Amino acid sequence: MKKILLTLVLLGCFAGSSIAADLVEMKTSAGTIKIELFRDKAPISVANFLEYTDNGFFDGTVFHRVIDKFMIQGGGFSQELKRKPTAEPIKNEATNGLLNERGTLAMARTNVVDSGTSQFFINLIDNAFLNNSGTSAQTYGYAVFGKVVAGMDVVDKIGHSRTVRKNQLFQNLPEPLVVIESVKRISN
Repeated sequence: MKKILLTLVLLGCFAGSSIAADLVEMKTSAGTIKIELFRDKAPISVANFLEYTDNGFFDGTVFHRVIDKFMIQGGGFSQELKRKPTAEPIKNEATNGLLNERGTLAMARTNVVDSGTSQFFINLIDNAFLNNSGTSAQTYGYAVFGKVVAGMDVVDKIGHSRTVRKNQLFQNLPEPLVVIESVKRISN
C-alpha cells in the first residue's frame, strides 16, 4: 500500500512539474507585453485566443479603444481601421471567479452575453463593475482569461496615449495608432 501511495505521490509531482503555463508575447509598436493565459479557469476563452494567435489573426491589428484609467482594447481592426472577419462568438466565462483587476486580460463583448470573438482588453485599473454579478446582460460581466506578467509599463504607456474621435465607431482611437505587430506563443 505504501509503495502504491508513494508512486501516486511521485507521479503527481512529475505531472505537476510538466504542466507548462500558456504564455504569449505581444509585440506592439509601443513595446512588448508578456501574458499568461489561465486555461484552467477560462478554457474556452484561452482556446479561442490561442486559435486567433496561431492563425496570425492579431498581427497588424491595432488597439482601437484606449481609455486612460480604465482599459485598452484591441484585436478586431486592421491598421486601415477595417473590421476583420472573425469566427463564431464563444460562451462567456465571466462566472469563472477571475476578477477584472489591473493587468488582467478579458474578452470584449457587445450587450449580448455570449458575443465575444477576437477582441480583448487589458484592465489599467481594478474594474470591479466589469465582474460578474448576475445573469442579465448588464450584470453578467466580462470574462477574464489572462494576466500581464511582463510589460505592464508598455500597457500603461498605451493607456496614456493621446486619443481622437474618428466617426461613430472610434471615439477613443490612439493617435498615432498603436499596432499589435505580432502575438506568438512562447515557452516559460
